[in-house]
Amino acid sequence: MTQFIVNGEAVESDAAPDTALLWVLREHLGLTGTKFGCGAGMCGTCTVHVDGQPTFSCLTQLADVAGLEVTTIEGLSPEGEHPLQQAWIAEQVPQCGYCQSGQIMRAAALLAETPDADESEIREVMSMNLCRCGTYNRIVRAVQRAAREV
Repeated sequence: MTQFIVNGEAVESDAAPDTALLWVLREHLGLTGTKFGCGAGMCGTCTVHVDGQPTFSCLTQLADVAGLEVTTIEGLSPEGEHPLQQAWIAEQVPQCGYCQSGQIMRAAALLAETPDADESEIREVMSMNLCRCGTYNRIVRAVQRAAREV
């Protein structure tokens, strides 16, 4: 049994210790906001925070988060009131929307560490997450908008 914290609540999972955190979140805990993309840590769609750090949940084993705090898109702001979530709407970022929870989680970690990030810093950090629809300019504008509101 692995114990850890998800979105502020203590949880236990009886999944095998080598199960990807992504599958524990989605299949065992019902938190489906975190999406499966490539399964190889190359697209960022599955990004969550582990103790505040952006992490590819497809590559992170359950055993790796024992005793740690995991935050998913559902835990960022359950009501969708986080400045990034609001900026995403205002800038009309999503097209297909599939990668957006990972994008927002990566951006949230960036703003927590560097609230005054400039455009080049935003582009560099956000390059870890791919968007099949190519909404990169909108993503940058949304991160900048949210930074002004944080």
